[in-house]
Amino acid sequence: MQPTTTNYYLKLMNTINNTNLQFPKQKSLYIGKVREVYNIDNHLLVMIATDRLSAFDVVLPRQIPFKGQILNQIATKMMHETAAIVPNWLVANPDENVAVGHLCEPFKVEMVIRGYLSGHAAREYKLGKRILCGVAMPEGLKENDKFPTPIITPSTKADNGEHDEDISREEILAKGIVSEADYLVLEEYTRKLFTKGSEIAAKRGLILVDTKYEFGKTKEGKIVLIDEIHTPDSSRYFYADGYQERQDKAVPQKQLSKEFVRQWLIENGFQGKEGQQVPEMTDEKVLEISNRYIELYEQITGETFVKASTENVLKRIETNVNSFLSK
Repeated sequence: MQPTTTNYYLKLMNTINNTNLQFPKQKSLYIGKVREVYNIDNHLLVMIATDRLSAFDVVLPRQIPFKGQILNQIATKMMHETAAIVPNWLVANPDENVAVGHLCEPFKVEMVIRGYLSGHAAREYKLGKRILCGVAMPEGLKENDKFPTPIITPSTKADNGEHDEDISREEILAKGIVSEADYLVLEEYTRKLFTKGSEIAAKRGLILVDTKYEFGKTKEGKIVLIDEIHTPDSSRYFYADGYQERQDKAVPQKQLSKEFVRQWLIENGFQGKEGQQVPEMTDEKVLEISNRYIELYEQITGETFVKASTENVLKRIETNVNSFLSK
């Protein structure tokens, strides 16, 4: 029996699940839901974007071809485009799946900012809630309506396998998770990045609906943007063309984000809750998700996606990182 085209294609793709590499002067390895971060001599961090896929804070059982490359390249491109307004941790990109940056102590909160009533906020709103993370949401909104002013709704930064949780500004300060002086900077940077991200999106016919930013502090005490920025995993985009018409007709928005994965999971009875099982991820579903991520890349960046070689992919990464570190 001949394999299907999908089966054959996927067998050619060596996706990245775990890296387990060793680099010179390596001090430690942190494994997140999607990224693996190597501490080099307590000076640099080597962040490798794997092809793992997470949703509802759960790592799904199959990897998605090229997902890590896509997220890494979008994030680093956006870092370069926003560096003039907010400092970031990035030093170099020695490989398509790798970002190298300054060692930082991450803040234990994710700064979520929402310009529209979508996703988690919309689900809470439908339950009758009008306060999210201590921030009031106006009455009379329908799903995907624009907020009068973008709202910041932080969440705790969960360890691997745990769930992020909503938290208010007041709770963050009361618990001493972030000092007030630092939190004011995080809020300022979050609003600046969202404004810039919205401008970038508008040039590409998109609306930046909501996103999250993560920040850290360098050894010198400087607050910088870290991790990913404006990727489909951390952000939600709508197509600007037809947005208002779809709102007027009360039909779903055409969007670019990981939401299509979440919706597929919800439709199949999974939201990361105890006792629920991830639906089967067939070869066809894996390839569909990969193709959607490529579409996201091209729409968000305005560039054609160029697939990196996946032959001996871990060896490729190891060689490229070692070459950079030896300089």
